[in-house]
Amino acid sequence: MDGLASGLMLVLCLIWALQQIVLKATTADFSPVYQIGLRTAIGGVLVGAVMAWRRAEPLDEALKLWRPGLLAGALYALEFLLVGESLRFTTAGHVVVLLYTAPIFAAIGLHWKLPEERLAAAQWLGVGLAFAGVALAFLVRDTGHATVAGAMLWGDILALAGGAAWGATTVLVRVTPLASLPASQTLLYQLLAGAILLLAAAVLMGQTTFHATPLVWASLAFQSVFVAFLSYLAWFWLLRKYLASRLGVFSFLTPFFGVILGAWLLGEPIGSGFLLGALLVVAGVVMLSGYGWFVQWRATHG
Repeated sequence: MDGLASGLMLVLCLIWALQQIVLKATTADFSPVYQIGLRTAIGGVLVGAVMAWRRAEPLDEALKLWRPGLLAGALYALEFLLVGESLRFTTAGHVVVLLYTAPIFAAIGLHWKLPEERLAAAQWLGVGLAFAGVALAFLVRDTGHATVAGAMLWGDILALAGGAAWGATTVLVRVTPLASLPASQTLLYQLLAGAILLLAAAVLMGQTTFHATPLVWASLAFQSVFVAFLSYLAWFWLLRKYLASRLGVFSFLTPFFGVILGAWLLGEPIGSGFLLGALLVVAGVVMLSGYGWFVQWRATHG
């Protein structure tokens, strides 16, 4: 990992944390699921335009894989439907931490599906730590108001389910022929199918609130251009240049950024129970994702 990769990963983690903060800040004027659907559609158009401009990735093979491609899009839509709904009930900091349990769910699924993805004992310890953190975050509630606590619990459950859906998407891409496609083509499937499903869900649930305030327009521009377009393309560019295990270790910064920014920008409380649980989740993800890097480092340095 050189300075370019490290710096870019820091920026990406900040963007990915900010997306939940911005969604939460505009909830009253812009329904989260509707906003996510629109940003996904705009991001899909931008990614498609870049692919057409480059003319380096013919779509013939991708079109043959429309079944797993549409399934990947459906899982993407499910993930962000759950995220959008969770933000109506719980804090953005909670959503970021619980959503980033996705590597844990992906690792467990890949352990059973791919022999080369078998988890070592230290990685299982990481899985255990992460789920202990989730249990602690759910069991220790720092708010005394029963109605507020119940709503936050429901929101946290939705966010955790979103993490599971994200993990399932990773497993699907790895164990199907989608793994042979350029990453941008898999992303295009997710964005276009996800946009249709998310916008349809927003309409069916009656969540199409849109008040054209400056903050709402700024949020949509940020979500569409920086999150759904630039950050994803930058991530896939990094994956082609650097080891995924080393990049993955940086992902633990996103929950930290999310909790800190939620408290700073939105005034969200940071309960001691959730904070301790979040630390265990992050520690578990680092142990799981960083194990391959640690083994390589130890082999190199004796």
